Amino acid sequence: MTADAAGTANRAKTTHITTTAKAPALAWRDVRVVYAPRARGTEPVVAVDGVSLAVPRGGTVGIAGESGCGKSTLALSALRLLPRTARVDGAIEIAGEDVVTMRWGRLRAVRWTKAAIVFQGAMHSLNPVRPVEWQIAEALNLHRPGAGRGATAARVNDLLSLVDLSPGRARAYPHELSGGEKQRVMIAMALACDPEVIVADEPTTALDVVVQAQVLDLLSGLVRDRGLTLVMIGHDLAVLAAVCDRIVVMRHGKIVEEGPARQVLGHPRHVHTRELAAAFPVIGDPSSRLRVGRIRDERAAGSPAGRATDALLEVHDLVVDFSARETRMRAVDHVSMGCAAGEIVALVGQSGSGKTTLARTILGLQPPTSGWVSFAGNPLPRTRSGLRDYRRQVQFVLQDPSAALNPKHSVYEAVAEGIRIHHLPGNTEERVRAALIQAELTPPERYLEAIPQELSGGQRQRVVIAGALALQPQFLVADEPVASLDASVRAEILALLLRLKRDLGLGALVITHDLGLAWNIADRVLVMHRGRLVESGPVERVLLDPQCDYTRGLLAAVPSELGRR
Repeated sequence: MTADAAGTANRAKTTHITTTAKAPALAWRDVRVVYAPRARGTEPVVAVDGVSLAVPRGGTVGIAGESGCGKSTLALSALRLLPRTARVDGAIEIAGEDVVTMRWGRLRAVRWTKAAIVFQGAMHSLNPVRPVEWQIAEALNLHRPGAGRGATAARVNDLLSLVDLSPGRARAYPHELSGGEKQRVMIAMALACDPEVIVADEPTTALDVVVQAQVLDLLSGLVRDRGLTLVMIGHDLAVLAAVCDRIVVMRHGKIVEEGPARQVLGHPRHVHTRELAAAFPVIGDPSSRLRVGRIRDERAAGSPAGRATDALLEVHDLVVDFSARETRMRAVDHVSMGCAAGEIVALVGQSGSGKTTLARTILGLQPPTSGWVSFAGNPLPRTRSGLRDYRRQVQFVLQDPSAALNPKHSVYEAVAEGIRIHHLPGNTEERVRAALIQAELTPPERYLEAIPQELSGGQRQRVVIAGALALQPQFLVADEPVASLDASVRAEILALLLRLKRDLGLGALVITHDLGLAWNIADRVLVMHRGRLVESGPVERVLLDPQCDYTRGLLAAVPSELGRR
């Protein structure tokens, strides 16, 4: 019986546990969640296995773990948002009422008013065809139908102000908002009906370090000023510790460690907690960096102005302008840089700094206004055939592997597509198998017929990388290659990039907002702000002795090893 079916079957006997001043705001009592098998002959999946956890009123608890550990299932179970294939045993209490056996009418009243959720991925959670004001007002209209238009509009403006957004953004659509603004709208929606409990599922995923710091400060302020109870899901222990007083670590559906945030982060007892902590390096601690037989190009590390000696890829005085409504916006402003073979260069900066526009121009996907790009001493081709040959040598690894892969195509078809487009000689299947082995998807037979939905996030990213490697490129441009991956998978993908550098001599431009990633794998760092390169140099010099105020601001926004900025 599913959790929903259990609620229906028990309409006449809904359990109402006596609410007292000492009752926790949210509690899981020996909760077990099992998903029915997807196909005949397969075993049920135990997502949560006997978890007991109580969150006191006004408490802040972070739940950490890698993908598949059960943390999101636990979060969704609090408001009975799990699919019908899930069977929930045990009790889940909100302010003393058992959600598992709660009647549907009461459950609808509890959602938003007693507890609300901030979903991961604001862009996918917001309705793309509705303005912000409509989406925030929806919950108000459902739970406070007699308020009237004027009162509802005033409440929407108050909520926007509460999350530091201008009331003028009420008429904006999601695509007109930045990532941080969309996340703030999600938080405003959750606060609409003054709930006591907020469950935030990965609320800072894919946000740049400055916007992440702003969202964390916002959540901390709401907890402090409004007495909210917060349950925050994540995989970065330092991010959780920046907001939460206690941290719970899950693995294989069980809680393996629990305690005060500083204790769990600073002195983890369980081996899995230590692995999670190790996946996010401490900037300034050389021992925390990935070690995969690193080969450092000393000439590149010592070259001036961010330009590598004997650069394979060069950008000279590049300008890219966009025109809209008779106005001109400069996205890339006189940028010069270079990257040598066998060198990893990290391009860091906030969202909107021009990083992705620079990458698209390097790939020939965006024409420059002025300046030039050269590869192996030759200018960027302008003919279709010349660009096709150039793009075989310079491959793009997209940020979101789910969006990069056709959901109906098998792994074989995804990797073979580039081989066929470029008419590479030899046996296509042998090339696909070799690329999968290079991307560490072994044995390749296991993956050839799989489709994306049957793979984990890390496996999908490896398929994207395999598709690039199948063309035997000399250079990779990777746009936020691990932004949406959990801690352990993130480390695996970064180690793979280092091995490709070591074994194949690949050069790479890695676009990221994560300074920890730059510290982990980069030889040099370029810092971009408002379309300009404001600082560049060897990773140790830029991150340990920054010369630019903007770089120092980025570093100050990074949660420290003790979780507090």
